[in-house]
Amino acid sequence: MSGEINRRLTQLSKALDPAKLAGAAFTKFKSVTPVKTGNARSNTSLHNDEIRASYNYAGVLDRGRHMTSSGARGSLQAPEGMTKPTERFVQDYIRKQGKG
Repeated sequence: MSGEINRRLTQLSKALDPAKLAGAAFTKFKSVTPVKTGNARSNTSLHNDEIRASYNYAGVLDRGRHMTSSGARGSLQAPEGMTKPTERFVQDYIRKQGKG
């Protein structure tokens, strides 16, 4: 019995490797980043386990489509922004690794 548990723990440790998880999250984040000129995607990078959106309107895009006193802001391509879909992806990723 303990052999099976140890085998599963080893599998989970490999599957949930922080670098692997960060890479998967980065890929998802970048894929849901809207594209108009390509600036946002080309200036999104992964440093260790941190996703960096290095452009001055990153906060506007990440808040999703929203209204301000001067009208609608954000992107129709990413109505929820990028963080929320990436968080759901990470939760699903971890859940799937636990089932394997």
